[in-house]
Order: sequence, then structure tokens, then C-alpha cells
Amino acid sequence: MEGPLLALLFLAYLAVAFVWPSVRVWRQTGLNPYVLPSTDDAYGFVTSGFRLVLAGLGLYLVAQAFRSDVDRLLGVLEWMAHPTVRLAGWALLIASLLWTVVAQSQMGRSWRIGIDHEHGTPLVTSGLYAWSRNPIFLGMRLSMLGLLLLRPNALTAAMIVAADVLMQMQVRLEEAFLLQRHGARYRDYMRKTRRWL
Repeated sequence: MEGPLLALLFLAYLAVAFVWPSVRVWRQTGLNPYVLPSTDDAYGFVTSGFRLVLAGLGLYLVAQAFRSDVDRLLGVLEWMAHPTVRLAGWALLIASLLWTVVAQSQMGRSWRIGIDHEHGTPLVTSGLYAWSRNPIFLGMRLSMLGLLLLRPNALTAAMIVAADVLMQMQVRLEEAFLLQRHGARYRDYMRKTRRWL
């Protein structure tokens, strides 16, 4: 039962954290908030990496929902396989979903998937953004950690490393863009608010 539940939680996370906010912004502004490129530069590399990790994660979660031996085949990290660790994994997954949904709603019309060079948006610095400059990415990092705690195997360990490297790169690309777009106001925000927490 846990496998299908984990797959459903993943779908719910995608729906409420990315699909619904995108639809909401599109309805409110008429703009497509999905602005990830398919270019041959650093930004395009990060975009391709995210797509690959997301596809791999989806395939893995579907497979583990239908085959209980998938984790064993992927090399279980036995030292992490403990009921308390699993409970912490579920807690992190649920908390990260709630955190991400709140952060998404606080972005309002400024929500984008990627860097929007064409349409200016206000700088959001209140709510969770007063504590973290990147609360959505922080929620994603916590969800990946939760998955690793729930499914400690070689694949989830590799995915958490790959996803974290990509998020670190994306955050820095976004910070450079926001610094260029908002100047001194963003520089002041950077001084007051940490990158993660």
C-alpha cells in the first residue's frame, strides 16, 4: 500500500505545486508561466537536467507502486532502513508539500517556472520569502530528502544529489537575473535574507 501512496503523493505534489499555480497565473495574466529554455547554455543544461530527473523520478515511483522488489533491485541502503527514518521521510514529504504550496501562493502573479526575461514581475520578499530567498526550492530539497529516507537506495541517493546540484545552479542563475532586474533592492534583500533558511 505504501508504494501506490508514495506515487499518488508525487502526483499530488506536481499538481498542487506546479500545475495549479501555472494555470492560476495563466488565467490571471494571460501569460504562460513556463519559461524554461531548450538552449545549449548553462540554463538550458539545468532545464534538461531537471526534465531528466523528473522523468526518472516519475518512472521510479510508478515502478515501485507496482513492484515491491524494485528497491531491492536498486541496492537498498540497509543502514537507513529503519521505521523511525521512514516516519521522518513521510513527515518531510508532507511538510515539504505544505511548505511549497504556501510559498507558491505567496508568489501570486510573480510565479514562473524558470526565468522570464520578457515580463517583469514584482519582487516578493514577505511571508516565507522573508525567511528564505528560495522557499520553493527549499521545499523541493526537503521532499527529495524525504524520498531518500522513505526509499533509501542507490537510485534515490543519486537523484537527490543530481537534483540538489541542479537546484543550486538554477538558484544562482535566478539570483543573477534578479540582481540585474531589481538592482539595489535585491542586493538589500540578499543581505537580509539567507539563500535557504
